[in-house]
Amino acid sequence: MTSSAGWQADQYSRFEAERTRPVRDLLHAAQGATVRAAVDLGCGPGNSTETLLAYAPGASVVGIDSSADMIDAARKRLPQVRFELADISAWNEGGPYDLILANASLQWVPDHETLLPRLVGTLAPGGRLAIQMPDNLDEPAHRLMREVAANGPWRERLAGTERTLRHDALWYYARLKPHCERVDVWRTTYHHPLAGGIDAVIEWFKGSALRPLLAKLDADEHAAFLDQYRESLRSAYTVLADGAVLLPFPRLFIVAIR
Repeated sequence: MTSSAGWQADQYSRFEAERTRPVRDLLHAAQGATVRAAVDLGCGPGNSTETLLAYAPGASVVGIDSSADMIDAARKRLPQVRFELADISAWNEGGPYDLILANASLQWVPDHETLLPRLVGTLAPGGRLAIQMPDNLDEPAHRLMREVAANGPWRERLAGTERTLRHDALWYYARLKPHCERVDVWRTTYHHPLAGGIDAVIEWFKGSALRPLLAKLDADEHAAFLDQYRESLRSAYTVLADGAVLLPFPRLFIVAIR
């Protein structure tokens, strides 16, 4: 994660199995040359770093995150790994790296047109930049989140808070290909079964997209916002017979080889 607005390792990790599956798929696709040096940009509580170590057990790995709570959790989980508190947009360790992993983090970082060539420039020849970002801003959970934010007494304070970064596969391919030997881009929609019905959907997003919004509200507004959001979600998601909700979650994947 890269925003420092209230990111909490415990909340984020409540759905760790579901959040870790995409990074496993990404790293499987990024396999190739031997990885001697790697960095995990937006390491969160260390689940992605742990997965990286499994794919490159002999590599020297560093994890970067802007949340002190996430870094503390990652250090407890993987005491043998170096973790640093830093913002991806300002991070500038020169490398060279055989693998740069950015799993569900770059959607919070601005100016990808400048950022991506800079990251590729820190790769060794044949090195890989492996990126996964949520591509779900048009999903009901995000659309309704924006509607609740825009139509309540908090609308002025919350204006512009929700993640709005939008680029498609063609945009990323066009920006990366001039700097890379090969660029693979694909989109996958996961369908996560969340036990607990509509409240489970809220708990999922409290660990990610809701955090910056809720951080700007006092306790009463926090409760009121979630009440309105909950009612909106009831018309958008089906609660199955076992009480679970199947949450569709599209994600964009990129593997760029220098």
